[in-house]
Amino acid sequence: MDSSQTLDLVRVAVPVPLRRHFDYLSPLPLPEPGCRVEIPFGPQTLVGLVVDHPTESQVPRAKLKPLKRVLDTAPVLGPDILALMAWSASYYQHPLGEVLPHALPVLVRKGEPAAYRELEFWFATEAGMAIDLNELKRAAKQQQALALLRKGPQTPSALKQEEIQSAALTALEKKGLLEKRSLEPSHDGDWATHFDAGEGLRLNGEQALAVAAVTSQSDKFGAFLLDGITGSGKTEVYLSILEPLLKAGRQALVMVPEIGLTPQTINRFRRRFKVPVVAMNSAMNDRERLDAWLACRDGGAAILIGTRSAVFTPFKNLGIIIIDEEHDGSFKQQDGFRYHARDLAVMRAHRAGIPILLGSATPSLETLHNARTGKYHHLSLTRRAGNAQTARQVILDIKSVRLQAGLSPQLEQLMAEHLAAGNQVMLFLNRRGYAPALICHQCGWSAACERCDAWYTWHQAGRRLHCHHCDSVRPLPHHCPECGSNELIGSGVGTEQLEQLLTTVFPQYPVVRIDRDNTRRKGELETHLGDIKAGKYKILIGTQMLAKGHHFPDVTLVGLLDVDGALFSADFRAAEKLAQLYTQVAGRAGRASKPGLVVLQSHHPEHALLQDLTQNGYGHFADTALKERRLLGLPPFSYQGLFRAEANGRDEVQLFLTRLAETLRSARYPQVQVLGPISGFMERKAGKFRMQLLVQGPNRAPLAQLLDWAVKELDGWPETKKVRWSLDIDPTELN
Repeated sequence: MDSSQTLDLVRVAVPVPLRRHFDYLSPLPLPEPGCRVEIPFGPQTLVGLVVDHPTESQVPRAKLKPLKRVLDTAPVLGPDILALMAWSASYYQHPLGEVLPHALPVLVRKGEPAAYRELEFWFATEAGMAIDLNELKRAAKQQQALALLRKGPQTPSALKQEEIQSAALTALEKKGLLEKRSLEPSHDGDWATHFDAGEGLRLNGEQALAVAAVTSQSDKFGAFLLDGITGSGKTEVYLSILEPLLKAGRQALVMVPEIGLTPQTINRFRRRFKVPVVAMNSAMNDRERLDAWLACRDGGAAILIGTRSAVFTPFKNLGIIIIDEEHDGSFKQQDGFRYHARDLAVMRAHRAGIPILLGSATPSLETLHNARTGKYHHLSLTRRAGNAQTARQVILDIKSVRLQAGLSPQLEQLMAEHLAAGNQVMLFLNRRGYAPALICHQCGWSAACERCDAWYTWHQAGRRLHCHHCDSVRPLPHHCPECGSNELIGSGVGTEQLEQLLTTVFPQYPVVRIDRDNTRRKGELETHLGDIKAGKYKILIGTQMLAKGHHFPDVTLVGLLDVDGALFSADFRAAEKLAQLYTQVAGRAGRASKPGLVVLQSHHPEHALLQDLTQNGYGHFADTALKERRLLGLPPFSYQGLFRAEANGRDEVQLFLTRLAETLRSARYPQVQVLGPISGFMERKAGKFRMQLLVQGPNRAPLAQLLDWAVKELDGWPETKKVRWSLDIDPTELN
């Protein structure tokens, strides 16, 4: 940088875990807040974001370093997103320098231009427009491709989604009917001028009332809970609400909890609206995410369907936020910047003056409480759409029953009946692998992870032991390391073992397993889901991935093999999570005109929670749970902050959190409770000893003041060099 230039001050948020900003010298004109700059930071060169133009600095001007480079002529983050991120950093007690990058695609964080790349498009030539399509009737894919391209240019990826492969396109190109050109994608939002919506399903009375309630307040903030039982047609309500907004040229952010729900949601929205619909999730590569981000920012995308981090995406004209399955734990970030995307979305809608719709068949108790106290509008869908009836529910007592791979003879018989009738069966087992543990039948040795207080999971595929907590992997041993015996057996049942059994018991019915082990590759999950809907598989085995939001009209029997462990958890949220999981899984049965049956196997069929869920439903459970939470002073009737700490030695963590607890108690906030320190549910993980300290109060303001003071105190403690600590505001996991 030319030292002869006039320099002035800029304040930069740097992506490091320090709760302060850094001042640099910059040439005039100064880069605006929201612009990226390359800065010298120790021996490194980092990309930071300008947040202010201070008139003076606490550091003497002679010691300030100049910027290395200004990367943007205009801000990559507008004032609305900057303000949202600043509020988020303050609320969640996290350094702004580490918060701001969450609003940027990875390539932009690294300093690459926030600009489009040219894309290849296929066009129909003059000859292609003139030819009689019947001349291609012997080449059906070529005929399909040309018919589509006559309506307008398409990218190769868009054509691939229509199952048109490159061979058909190349053949048409050789005939002079198509040509390929490179163009920058349109991002001017002109989709609104030729908006087209397909015909939706006929709404019932409850759906129509919900649509009317939201659309009547489309020009101002309002938070709405769409509390609809599984199969009640919540997605159709979303689509009907979006239609007038899109027609007016406004954009929509639709958030889903899992990557697995994204493709089916995108397809549903694209079938309904002839507008640009883009996705944003971790399965996309960095360039795809940047293109989607730019399209939203510049108005080229009408609808963004994304997972947790999509809440930070800038929009040109955002008109509504919709959060599907709002109760889902995936919306909470569990490490680093521990934000809750649902809560931030509500704040974003409030600041933007737009409505937000939270949909769920099993609303979180926090959201339900907000609805019942009038903070949110409560909209209910109490009956299934169309002719679908609520599934019948049965609890099977499996005490003293001989199980095969977790399957009881009664459930096996029911499966045979439903399969013989031409239907599909879904079995839920929330344990991956072949068995949760490997033990020696002779001496009782068990394969324990050396770095965690946990057992290795036995995976038959690949013959390996895998710790799902620290990701440690080791080969499957041939002999017991203690006694030398080769009688190594599995303890417990995983999805692999269940799949192996069912292929033997029901060889005539194809089986598919859906878990994280066999859906790692891009496109695998979408392929499996498509095959299920096409009827290729009759028996579906799945973990939570298969439980959420999927519509399988031919599934008439759903079996939950083992959820007993959740009945006796020390986490006060365990009952709520089990109730949500059970209700969601049960909701996969009987979603079309066929009657459904849900079977829950349990060694504790008399348990009050199971009886309440099967006889009275989630709503009644939620009423009871809220009353209990009120009596015990637990969220949503109190607010929490959770300090977590870990170190190589247990004593180091214990001393650190004990001192922190004493410091907090000495601050004299009488309404705030300091509970602990206590060991985590798993004391040792990845070689580190872990403990936690819970801080709780009935009012948010004094709790926030105390935590803010404590965080600033901690910055000066020498113990923080040996102990890694974090603060989780509004924790959803206490383990």
